[in-house]
Amino acid sequence: MAVHETSGRHTGFHLPSRRRAGTAQRSGETATDTTATATFTRVFAGLRIVTGFVFLWAFLDKTFGLGYATASGKSWIDGGSPTQGFLSGVAVGPMQSTFRSWAGAGWANWLFMLGLLAVGVALVSGIALRLAAVAGTALMAFMWIAEWPPAKYLADGSPSMSSNPLIDYHVLYAVVLIALAVAGAGVTWGLGRTWASLPVVRDHSWLR
Repeated sequence: MAVHETSGRHTGFHLPSRRRAGTAQRSGETATDTTATATFTRVFAGLRIVTGFVFLWAFLDKTFGLGYATASGKSWIDGGSPTQGFLSGVAVGPMQSTFRSWAGAGWANWLFMLGLLAVGVALVSGIALRLAAVAGTALMAFMWIAEWPPAKYLADGSPSMSSNPLIDYHVLYAVVLIALAVAGAGVTWGLGRTWASLPVVRDHSWLR
């Protein structure tokens, strides 16, 4: 009986190699992850710019009296006080008398306005987000205490109109500021990368 050796070449249907399938799957996952990361960074960049404009607009309106929160003729450059109206109206909370004593003070006006400007510029440009988060959170904390959401009634007994005893827009802004700093959201659509490359910023990471 004769034995015939078969050729080394095979024809017909072949199942895909597990190694190749696994590689293709990993490649697909990597592409998906990259797309998700890109979307994530753009969303945070947009959130950063929008939030920065909130602070920057507040500064501009109070400085020049653009007719929204600050009427024309009552702006800072016209001799008005950016803190007088808000702080003098504090009517509840543990720091009620303290805030009223600060109302209209020159140092309070400058500190408040410089805080708005610094946080707004930092967020819009994407630089010094950690400093912006600290300054902005401190500003929001003072404003939260001034409004004191836990109180149901003001000092004169009238309803405070507070809708939530803990979480209000001041807390939300503070959380957003911290999240933007942690996420390093200044690189996309911002000057974060250029800022981080400066020697003084490289040597002091808290400036990022």
